[in-house]
Amino acid sequence: MCRWAAYTGEPIFLEEIVCRPGHSLIHQSHGATEAKSAINADGFGLAWYGEREEPGLFRDILPAWSDPNLRSLTAQVKSHLFLAHVRASTGTATSRNNCHPFAVGAWAFMHNGQIGGYDSFRRDAEMLIPDHLYPHRKGATDSEALFLVALGEGLAEDPKGALERATAAMEALSRTKGAAPHVRMTVAFTDGRRLYAVRYATDDAAPSLYHRWSDTRAGRAVVSEPLDAGQCWEPIPPGSFCTFDGTEVRVEPFVPRCRSRAASRRSRAA
Repeated sequence: MCRWAAYTGEPIFLEEIVCRPGHSLIHQSHGATEAKSAINADGFGLAWYGEREEPGLFRDILPAWSDPNLRSLTAQVKSHLFLAHVRASTGTATSRNNCHPFAVGAWAFMHNGQIGGYDSFRRDAEMLIPDHLYPHRKGATDSEALFLVALGEGLAEDPKGALERATAAMEALSRTKGAAPHVRMTVAFTDGRRLYAVRYATDDAAPSLYHRWSDTRAGRAVVSEPLDAGQCWEPIPPGSFCTFDGTEVRVEPFVPRCRSRAASRRSRAA
């Protein structure tokens, strides 16, 4: 299982989440406490927003703790919204194209978890990616496929519904051709304005997820594991879709179900 952290609020240096806390994301890359494995050494990545609509992206295959470029970058770059990820592969190769976050246009996306038996239905999953989005398929992970399927399902117009439909389609393939556990995941994604997060599983073992508002930073962190002991972090319940917009937090049920985009549009119009 991977570990990740996201931030939205007043601009801060990325190191304030990625490097400096006692249980920072770099610390979690070799000392995670709420994951199956303490080691997340199969690469790392950052996506951050600045003056342009599209995010900056930096990914590499080194363990996060051993790359001096990561520490230098996070000490110099400030952002009002960013995603950071350390990877523990569930079977795909350790390559830059398989490192999170993934980005298409203004959207950035990262994932922790697994879709059970993905290798046995990878071709079927890729068939779910629309033709106009398939050129963005650079790696081999279930995570990137889920992102591209969600974009095809209308992520820009209906973030919650699109990810529910994409997750339902992947879950259906896992139940038909894959293996249990069919889906375990936490996801963070953004268009550079709002931050969205999901915690979901088909069993009772959804990966951990927390959030916390900081008055000092005037911003909110959403994390796989609390960054500092002694601080009050609020756990996100399983089966939740969260929207973080300034100080506002909206938590809704996340219920994957297969429905066509046309049917969903009709439902919203009604």
